[in-house]
Amino acid sequence: MKRVFYPLVAGILLMSSAYMSVTSKEWKISDNHSIKFISKDPTGIFKDFKGTIKFDEKDLPGSKFDVSIDVSSISTGNGMMNKKAQTEEWFNTEKFPQIKFISNKIEKSANGYTVFGDLKIKGTSKPTKINVLVVNAGDKARFSGTFNVDRIAFKVGRKSETVPDVMKIEFDIPVTKK
Repeated sequence: MKRVFYPLVAGILLMSSAYMSVTSKEWKISDNHSIKFISKDPTGIFKDFKGTIKFDEKDLPGSKFDVSIDVSSISTGNGMMNKKAQTEEWFNTEKFPQIKFISNKIEKSANGYTVFGDLKIKGTSKPTKINVLVVNAGDKARFSGTFNVDRIAFKVGRKSETVPDVMKIEFDIPVTKK
């Protein structure tokens, strides 16, 4: 009895864990996403945003955001400013071509979800908390919200009278079920 029982239990556990690992929904990021940075000056967008989003409100421990921005896709509306943003002093896109965010915990909040993770900019990682509103409509969903980034903490540029230290980031990410 023991010889049959233990392998049977192990098989059931293996199958149930495999089922649980695929229950989180994987979403494909739509091309019409919006990643904006907003301040008195500069203001602009990042055009290239990609990554993996696994999100299921019923399986928050199995949910994960692993996304990146191509820094060279920056657009401020001013070509000279776009080039300056890519220099060694600012983002140093030659050495650090991507801004990366990887979540490590997601919690339900009063107004949506709080996503905790590591934000990596210009080789510096900082723990970051992002409040996210999720609108789910079957095979489509939308993740949106705002958060602040202290550019000085990430060594992006230097203190300046014209460019604020803290930049507001606003995102709107429509997705479809894979």
